[in-house]
Amino acid sequence: MPVAPGTAGTLVGVLVYLLLVLLQTPLVIYFALCIALTILGCIAADLAGRHFGVIDAQQIVIDEIVGFLIAMFASQPNLKTVVVGFTLFRLLDIVKPWPASYFDRTARSGFDVVMDDVVAGVYTLCCLQVLVYFKIV
Repeated sequence: MPVAPGTAGTLVGVLVYLLLVLLQTPLVIYFALCIALTILGCIAADLAGRHFGVIDAQQIVIDEIVGFLIAMFASQPNLKTVVVGFTLFRLLDIVKPWPASYFDRTARSGFDVVMDDVVAGVYTLCCLQVLVYFKIV
């Protein structure tokens, strides 16, 4: 996607999340999948960055997919949580609160490329869980 690749990658993350919900994936498997995709994503992002000659090339979207899956961990699978999770994740991925900003600013490898989105995903997860707990979402 030449326009808004991060948003497009997150939309793919939404589709993967919905597939996992549809398959009624147990939380332990979902968690293991997040870890596996994070590790594989670091490797893939590193290889892609070398291929494209840019560490955080626009073509790399595995980081958004992983970040969104982390953001939605243990969330109620309904339209409201998906929309709020998507919106919060995109906002936090753009704003990049510390340490996401550190990984983004010092990106030297696929690890850094993926970790800034993992951090945004963890922040989104925490915010979303608080919103659900207080019945705001």
